[in-house]
Amino acid sequence: MNTSLSDDWLECLADELAAGGLVIRDDFLPPALIDLLAGECRLRQAQGLLAPAAIGRGGAQAVRQAVRGDAIQWLEPGQSACTDAYLSAMDRLRLALNRSLFLGLEDYESHFAFYPAGAFYQRHLDRFRDDDRRTLSAVLYLNRDWLAEDGGALRGYPGGQVLDVVPLAGRLVLFRSAELLHEVLPARRERLSLTGWFRRRGRGVF
Repeated sequence: MNTSLSDDWLECLADELAAGGLVIRDDFLPPALIDLLAGECRLRQAQGLLAPAAIGRGGAQAVRQAVRGDAIQWLEPGQSACTDAYLSAMDRLRLALNRSLFLGLEDYESHFAFYPAGAFYQRHLDRFRDDDRRTLSAVLYLNRDWLAEDGGALRGYPGGQVLDVVPLAGRLVLFRSAELLHEVLPARRERLSLTGWFRRRGRGVF
């Protein structure tokens, strides 16, 4: 399944990330692939394969829907043709970022995130306190015909400012995991995304 990402396009994305630490790009993947990924997410939800997302790590990990209300399932290679195409595109992006920015990104982890109407995720950073491997966060939205009044924006706080990103299908948001404080606002309809992290070799628990 061809994702049509050119080397020049990927390098421009890397340059934009280096300049500002945050990139928002529409039409990251072909609309047909976005629709297949949305269908895959809904199918897994209907089959009961997505589980309530937890916060924290290790023994402190717990489901707290007053903090985070999405349901998730982690991706693994070979689960479906559309998720394999997505993972392949993200690996191409990883290699381009390493070539341009020398980030030492070793792998990419990702999960489907399904927010029922009204669900949200309170303000947070994506890097754990005891694990520094997550370097860049990547969110790809799967919501066709989404309107600003539907809610569900990703609200970021770059440089102390407020930035709301509408979760429109095909839109990719890429940012530094340890730097951008952000949250997911409640939506009036189901909200689908693929959320992931490019990881470098860590320094271990500290």
